[in-house]
Order: sequence, then structure tokens, then C-alpha cells
Amino acid sequence: MSASAVHSLWTTAATAAEPISKIDSPKIEYGQLSPTLIVVGAAIIGVLVEAFVPRKHRYYAQLFVSVVALAAAFAAVVALAEGGYGTTKARIAAMGAIAVDGPALFLQGTILLASLVGLFTFAERRLDPEVHGNRVDSFAAQAASVPGSDSEQAAVKAGFTTTEVFPLLLFAVAGMLVFPSANDLLTLFIALEVFSLPLYLLCALARRKRLMSQEAAVKYFLLGAFASAFTLFGIALLYGYAGSVSYGTIAQVVDGTLQNVNPALADTMGNDALLLVGAAVIVMGLLFKVGAVPFHMWTPDVYQGAPTPVTGFMAAATKVAAFGALLRLLYVVLPGLRWDWRPVMWGVAIVTMLGGAIVAITQTDIKRLLAYSSIAHAGFILAGVIATTPDGVSSVLFYLAAYSFVTIGAFAVVTLVRDAGGEATHLSKWAGLGRRSPLVAAVFAVFLLAFAGIPLTSGFAGKFAVFKAAAEGGAAPLVVVGVISSAIAAFFYIRVIVLMFFSEPRPEGPTVAVPSPLTMTAIAVGVAVTLVLGVAPQYFLDLANQAGVFVR
Repeated sequence: MSASAVHSLWTTAATAAEPISKIDSPKIEYGQLSPTLIVVGAAIIGVLVEAFVPRKHRYYAQLFVSVVALAAAFAAVVALAEGGYGTTKARIAAMGAIAVDGPALFLQGTILLASLVGLFTFAERRLDPEVHGNRVDSFAAQAASVPGSDSEQAAVKAGFTTTEVFPLLLFAVAGMLVFPSANDLLTLFIALEVFSLPLYLLCALARRKRLMSQEAAVKYFLLGAFASAFTLFGIALLYGYAGSVSYGTIAQVVDGTLQNVNPALADTMGNDALLLVGAAVIVMGLLFKVGAVPFHMWTPDVYQGAPTPVTGFMAAATKVAAFGALLRLLYVVLPGLRWDWRPVMWGVAIVTMLGGAIVAITQTDIKRLLAYSSIAHAGFILAGVIATTPDGVSSVLFYLAAYSFVTIGAFAVVTLVRDAGGEATHLSKWAGLGRRSPLVAAVFAVFLLAFAGIPLTSGFAGKFAVFKAAAEGGAAPLVVVGVISSAIAAFFYIRVIVLMFFSEPRPEGPTVAVPSPLTMTAIAVGVAVTLVLGVAPQYFLDLANQAGVFVR
């Protein structure tokens, strides 16, 4: 057939068909997306501050922008919840990309408050002794300089500080806000990358022990890249299975209730192999972020090597975001696959609870101990996820809120205990701390008791809620394993308390630095939340109950 004939065929086909309609402009509900938009806007302002504000004013400008942004975003979340978007007006916004519902708003509020408290530890500048008359923080003077090089020493001498950590924190928070509220798989993946990349950078920026910090960042980056690749592979398989990346459509294909099937996709749709492998691989990527066994390898090394304020922020906020995304995936997209994923999650939860608790006993570094403790807590939270009941969702929401503040408070206390080399994280250095600095040791003891789940702390209320939901959801054996792991875990928490209060302090032992009001506020908030949620948890449990319904 000649080219002219093909061309005439093509033009007649075009004229015979209806005229091509205009492409509709996207409808974006800016009000409902305001918490995320505020944080993204502030992060961009933070980048501009780095570019245009003189060096000596940057720290205060960045701190001001970050605090105002996180507070304003939290106010926006509260306003949306008050407006009924968590309950009666829950909806899918941004052309199907974002869900605005109870779990999303509850988790976003938790992430924003935890980030605000974490931000105070980032901004702390009184713990290290002054260098050349300049106050310094936990971060490298100049991140680009080689550790121990002349350029690094020159940067320290000139009093440089890495104020870029503030916009990096805000970008990470922005990704975390989208992650639990994503309503299609592509949005989920983009949010995952947006909050992971700043965290890889933040892990490499420690002022002391720079090489260890950079090693932690490389490990986190390489393993994180693997997990992201698996997630993307799973998204491709689920798209092949359902012909869509939208949560609602995939759920309908799984249930067999989808009405209008595209004939081009009808042949591959409903191929169970694609569904099972795709779902397994995406869940694996999320379990990596949560730090569940056997995807936990990065956790102890990264927690130990990263600057302690970053560790605290990451341990709290990343867990909240990742569990939010996992809940939405299992409860909204794959409820029809419950009989397939529940047994697997049972196994993961059991090895995570026992593995985290048993290995923690052998640790001699306080940050590694808290890392294994966080792995065990991931197992406890998974018990609530497995419940597959509305109580399961609300108990997980409550546990995440309680856990995040205890974690940030505990890591904030770790930043205070110092010797000549910076933070004294070896457990032997903490001996007799209760006699040398009774207040700091008492506060740390409160956090450890909360981790152990002792009554009258938030940890007890959270564990009780999660185990109750699991038992009622038919996972009673899991609760037995959980109680056994809690008992094992209590052993090493109590051991640290005994070490602090009943050991003789060493003459060459560490000192406790006096922090600025910023870190004091972070620790005080941690203690207050721990005690309030432990003594009077009912209001917050009711709040989590109201927020426990996903929009479909």
C-alpha cells in the first residue's frame, strides 16, 4: 500500500470519528491537601534560605520556617478533622491519588507533632563545647568535606553549620504525609522516594564519628534502593493484574466486582500469579521500612551510625508513615486476599517480636539496644495489623502515636550523656548515672518502662489495645507470643535501669550536658505524652476509634 493511500485512510478515519475532545484540566482540592502543601512550600522556602540568606542568619531563619510550617500543617490537619473529613466527609482527593479519611488525618497529625518535637533536637546547639567561639550542633560543619581533612578543619574553625538539615527534614516529612494517605500505587512509590532520599542524606551528616555515620548512610541507601526496586516491581505486577494502579480498582478486581473491563486488558486480568507475587513484593518493601524481621538488617547499623537526632526522628516518623501505608494496602486493596496474607504476616510478626527481643539482650550499645527494641515493637504493632477488624486499625493508630513520642524522648536523652568523644553510647558508661544525674536517669527510666509496657505508661495502654484487638480477631496464639516477647524485652530495659541506679558511678564516667530549652521541651513532651496516654488513654483511644475507618 502506498504512503499516500495510508495517509488518505488515516485522514478519513480521523474525520469519520467524533472530534477529539479537550483534555480536562485536573481538579485538585487544595484545601484537603493543605497539610502536605504547607510542608512542601516551607521546604522550598528552606532551600531558598540556604541560597540567599547570609550564613550567620540561616540557622534562625530555617528554624523559624520549619517550626511555623509544621505547626501550621498540624493546624490544617485539625481543621480538616473538625470539618468532618475524618468521618462523614471522608473522600478521595486529587483525582484519585490521595485519600482524605480518618486514618490518613490521624497519622498525618502524629507525624507532624513527632517531627516538630524531633526538630527541636535537630536545632540543639548547647550540648557540644563551643568550637573556636562558635556553638555547634550534632551535624557536620561541612557535609561535602572529607572526614579529617584540612577543608573539614577549616570549616569547623570558620564556625560553619549544616543548616540544610532543616529543609531536608521538611522534604522527608512531606513524603511521610503522602505515604499513608496515598490511594494509588504510583503515588505510594513517589512518596516512598520523597521521604527516603532526604533520610539517606541526613544519616551521613554526624559531626562526631563521621566515617561511621557515612557507612550507616551507604548501608541504608543500598538496602533502601533494593527495597524500593522490589516495591516498584510489585507495582508493575499488580498493574498487569488489574489494569490499574488505583487502590479501589485493584480491590474490585480481587473481589471480582469490577463492571466495565477494558477488552485490551481482559486476557491478563485476574491472573492470580501476578496478584500474589505483586502483593507479596510490595508488602515486603513496606516491611523493610517498618524494620520487620527478616528485612531488619539495616536498622541497628543505621540507628547507631546516624546522628542521634536523626535516629530519633527516623525511628518515630518513618514507622508511623510505613505502618499507615501497610494498613491501607492490606485493608483497602487486599481484603479479598486476607486468607493468603494473614498466615505470612503471622510468621513475620512472630519472628519480629521474638527476634528483636532476644537479640536486644546481647547489645552493649544503647542506640543498638533501642534499635532492636524498635524491631520488637514493629512485631507488636503487626499483631494489631493482623487483627483485620476496625479495632485492629484503631489500636495500631494509638500504638503508633504513643510509641513515636517515647522514641524521640529516649533518643533525646541519649544525646545528653557525653564524654570527650561526644555521646557516650556504650552501656558501661551509663553505670551509676542515677547518682550522678538523678533527673536524667529518672526520665530515661520512664521511657524504658514505657517501652517495656509497664502499667501507667503509654506503652502498656498501646500493647493492651493491640493484643486485645489481635485476640478478638482470632489471633490469640500471637498474643501469647507477644506477651512472652514483652517479658524477654522487659529484662533488658530493667537491666539498664538497674545499671543506672544500682551501680557505682565510675570516676572517669561521662557527664550529662545541660541542654537548651529546645531539647528540654522535646524530652518534656515525651514524658508528658507517655504519662497522659498511660494514666488516661480513653480519650485518645476514642479518637483513634473514630479515625479508624478507611475510605474506599
